[in-house]
Amino acid sequence: MATQGNGASVLVVGGGIGGMACALALHQQGFAVDVFEQSAQIGEIGAGLQLGPNGFAALDALGVGERARGRAVYTDELVMMDAIDGSEVARVPVGEAFRRRFNNPYAVIHRADIHMSVYEEVQLASAIRVHTSSRIGEVDVDQHGVRLVDGSGKVYEGAAVVGCDGVRSAVRKHLIGDAHRVSGHVVYRAVVLRADMPADLQWNAAAIWVGPNCHLVHYPLRGGEQYNVVVTFHSREHEEWGVREGSRDEVMSYFTEICDRPRQLLDKPTSWKRWSTADREPVERWGTGRATLLGDAAHPMLQYLAQGACIALEDAVTLRESIRACDRDLAAAFRLYESKRLVRTARVVISAREMGRIYHAKGVERLVRNSLWVGRTPERFYDALEWLYGWTVEKCLA
Repeated sequence: MATQGNGASVLVVGGGIGGMACALALHQQGFAVDVFEQSAQIGEIGAGLQLGPNGFAALDALGVGERARGRAVYTDELVMMDAIDGSEVARVPVGEAFRRRFNNPYAVIHRADIHMSVYEEVQLASAIRVHTSSRIGEVDVDQHGVRLVDGSGKVYEGAAVVGCDGVRSAVRKHLIGDAHRVSGHVVYRAVVLRADMPADLQWNAAAIWVGPNCHLVHYPLRGGEQYNVVVTFHSREHEEWGVREGSRDEVMSYFTEICDRPRQLLDKPTSWKRWSTADREPVERWGTGRATLLGDAAHPMLQYLAQGACIALEDAVTLRESIRACDRDLAAAFRLYESKRLVRTARVVISAREMGRIYHAKGVERLVRNSLWVGRTPERFYDALEWLYGWTVEKCLA
């Protein structure tokens, strides 16, 4: 078997947003990095994502905030509508007052654009090597370093390993060995051109229409030339975690109770991608010795708080700051990093599940949900979001 590398680099498994941010963070602490991506090309699948102020704070800390800002669309509001009767449930302005409160904006952006904003910086670093078509199958960790073996039998040795390889993480399987939790919730995602978007839904807002066991989301992308459209429902089928092509007929069968205005969205996409979603139960450790996890490999979460990318970016910055605090002792830094991230990320995982319940309320519970935010001022919304959006690099090790 061929042995790759000189044993000095840190090995990062996974080349998505979290993996690239991790590689950049490690490089900023002076480490050579090898990134292993199972796909043949570097890039992100999917459509849009939402970037809260904490995501921007992490991007700024990594030195790529301006790139991301130039590709983002800045929304005026977060809006929740009742998909049954078309009434407004809640409206949160995210303009100047929001920015003053959190020192950063709220924005929406294509997944590929946020990934590219980080990857462009990675490409400038000669000490970061990216290996494509590299599916890691074996992981060995001891007190001296780590050893990975890919599907073709190539062996890679390094000083440490960070698993950034998603819900079905090969690194997590070795380190923890727990099962993922299939939610039974299915997400369809599509991008619609502005010319095809209903005129009365072309809002400069991250909007959600909430219904019984379902919801719809829409917001602008790429300067408003496109709109991200996302629909979610509780599946009647036995679901396995994964992604495949979707079916318009399946989508329509789950949205029979909603009113005409949001229903317009269901006819607009020309193709859909279907995600059967999963998360994991929070755990008390992510690794041992010279190994740890980051992003969805560490704390996969349902999409209901729109925080997956933001929290992965926070992880990368906190890992970097932990390495700095531990004078580049990786084993010690990994444990410090985990101790500072475990409770926060578990709170997000659990809160996302609960938010899904609130979105999908029916019967009397729907009426209770619709009453929750009546008369609430923007400042009270901001107070409720402080724990999530108030993260900064200066506080990440506090």
